[in-house]
Amino acid sequence: MINGKLAPNILKFALPLAATGILQQLFNAADVAVIGRFAGKEAMAAVGSNGSIIGLLVNMFVGIALGANVVIAHATGQGDEERVAKTVHTSIVVAVVGGIIMTLIGEIIASPLLGVMGVPSEVRDMSILYLRIYLLGMAFSFLYNFEAAIFRSQGNTRLPMVALTFAGVINVILNLIFVIGFGLDVAGVALATVISNVVSSGILFVYLKKANGPTRVYLSKLRIDWEVLAKVLRIGVPSGIQGMVFSLSNVVIQSAINSLGATIMAASSAAFNLEVIAYYVLNSYSQACTTFVGQNFGAGQYDRCKKVLQNCALLSLISTAVVCSAILLGSHQLLALFNTDSEVIEAGAVRLQIIFVAYIFTVLQEAFTGYLRGFGMSFIPALVTVVGICGTRLLWVFTIFDHMPTFYVLMGAYPVSLGLTAFIIWLIIMIVKPSKKYANKAVI
Repeated sequence: MINGKLAPNILKFALPLAATGILQQLFNAADVAVIGRFAGKEAMAAVGSNGSIIGLLVNMFVGIALGANVVIAHATGQGDEERVAKTVHTSIVVAVVGGIIMTLIGEIIASPLLGVMGVPSEVRDMSILYLRIYLLGMAFSFLYNFEAAIFRSQGNTRLPMVALTFAGVINVILNLIFVIGFGLDVAGVALATVISNVVSSGILFVYLKKANGPTRVYLSKLRIDWEVLAKVLRIGVPSGIQGMVFSLSNVVIQSAINSLGATIMAASSAAFNLEVIAYYVLNSYSQACTTFVGQNFGAGQYDRCKKVLQNCALLSLISTAVVCSAILLGSHQLLALFNTDSEVIEAGAVRLQIIFVAYIFTVLQEAFTGYLRGFGMSFIPALVTVVGICGTRLLWVFTIFDHMPTFYVLMGAYPVSLGLTAFIIWLIIMIVKPSKKYANKAVI
């Protein structure tokens, strides 16, 4: 990361990371596909309606995991092995404790939140059942994300991919057994997901216990270092809040989708499982940018940080364009894997076309955000995203969509909000010039 050629090393980092996200989504898509094919579009809509809620609950800790990534990357670049070790052990404890807390909170708010979202009565009971079971595995989901952040901070994106692949295969097999074999419908899909989270987090934990160097986990050292945690939180909390508010805006979008009926709900659920594949590709370059910039920043190589941004943005544009084009070419056939209803397929194709146009802006917004976070500048991109994306989408739903409540109009919120946000973050990068004075602050 510090001395090698940037483009090939960024690819070596980003491609396994993208594959991890895609595999994770394919396994999630398998949940939806099994439900859609063997339990009907109502059950499919019930699973899909929980996506934004689950994102709302987990994004805070995913953001904190990103904070751990940056702190470890900075310490690695500086050669501070003691701080690396303290951050690793602190992260493991925070993941488990935080996951348990989120499970308890989620179980309490699950039913009221689905009610506020206006989930139709014909799918609400199934939605609540799915969410309650899914929440039981939250601690393991958080643990996997923190463990993966530890490996990625060291440039290892392959092992998290392997662990997720193995767990995902188990997930698919259990889906088929529970849904088709035992007729458990949404409960079976949720239970399979919980088990797969246990497997993936368990694999990474075993490898961390056997690791060489400062990232090795010792059970006797599992405690919170409050100074390290403060640094992690200064970077991670703004990112987590950004993710939560982003998910909150998606909850509002999902509520608007729910108002359009089960067909649109099912179509959006199917399309989302395809569009997010392209998102994981572009997001992998954002995470690569954060980690590469973080290590080079820690090593004091500020000019190289700018080259990292240039390479990540270009590679992300090319890779995302290829993936989006492939999905659009086979959109009807791919959507039919989830549900064969012609109305569902047509509505899903419309969503894909609009979202992928908006991804031009998402590529830039993610690259710029990853760059700033690599310096420990987490608050600025979080604030811009909250105002630019979330604020615009909320305003869109309660004004324009309220006057013209159609699916086409609702989807227009995506390109408008993403384009505005990318432009604002670009302006900030032109104005703010990170330097060594930020090296130990990470509060910007």
